[in-house]
Amino acid sequence: MGIVRSINESNPADFILLGFSDYPQLRKVLFAVIIILYLLTVLENITIILVSHLEPKLHTPMYFFLSPLSFLDLYFTSSVIPQLLVNLWDPMKPITYVGCVVQLYVSLALGSTECVLLAVMSYDRYVVVCRPLHYTVSVHPRLCMSLASLAWLSRVITTLVQSTLTLQVLFCGHCQVDHFICEVPVLIKLACVDTTFNEADLFWASILFLIVPFSFILVSYGYIAKAVQRIKSANGRKKAFGTCSSHLMVAIIFYRIIIFMYLQPAKSRSKDQGKFVSLFYTVVTPMLNPLIYTLRHKDVKRALKKVLGKILGIHFT
Repeated sequence: MGIVRSINESNPADFILLGFSDYPQLRKVLFAVIIILYLLTVLENITIILVSHLEPKLHTPMYFFLSPLSFLDLYFTSSVIPQLLVNLWDPMKPITYVGCVVQLYVSLALGSTECVLLAVMSYDRYVVVCRPLHYTVSVHPRLCMSLASLAWLSRVITTLVQSTLTLQVLFCGHCQVDHFICEVPVLIKLACVDTTFNEADLFWASILFLIVPFSFILVSYGYIAKAVQRIKSANGRKKAFGTCSSHLMVAIIFYRIIIFMYLQPAKSRSKDQGKFVSLFYTVVTPMLNPLIYTLRHKDVKRALKKVLGKILGIHFT
């Protein structure tokens, strides 16, 4: 692994995440709001994971990816928010070199794995609507496990390469990161050497793991839209739409924000705008995803009521 060093130092430096230090009054409000949203995120995603494992009716390929998606959201937000809360409480409290490296690797690996996982889920939705008679043959548990493993493995390997290249960059004297998270684009800005290669690597990685999966999702839903139009009954169209709408909604929110963060030219947006978009992606999106899936899926809602009823001893109507 490359070692980040300050020009005048031989030991790894600590980093100061400036975050929202320019907004002292806003920090107090953000602290309260974020800690509430974080607790909701933890509760919601743990609930989805438990329900997915405890309810036999959700042990089908169609709902297989709910648990991995909740796992990604839970651990991604947990890799960022605790340090964010620390910085909101004390903006000048540094994050250690090791802490920054861990946050860089973990958040990048988990966040980008979700890019691939959402694309994999679109294939599942395509088969459900366009080839329903072949669903049990085309999408079986072994295939789901293989696709989920592929999503993890492909992005973890790429993350190791991309993060290591970033950590080999020689930083200029100060190590103040004008963000609330250690991530590749903001760390590259601290470099006092030519970062053309790093920027090119980031660009092509973004194309491969953002544009390609999102294009795959759009193509899948293009075929799904054509298939839905051929369904004659209104109930059939409504059922098909209900099957896909939650995934499509999550994918659009997720990719729109990520593409803005990584592919939109920095000159076309202010630094504060980038921070607030990243904040939405980090705090709000992981909290919304479980709500979107539970509210849009009757089977998930029924399973949730059933499991909670057993645990709490309450009968839900």
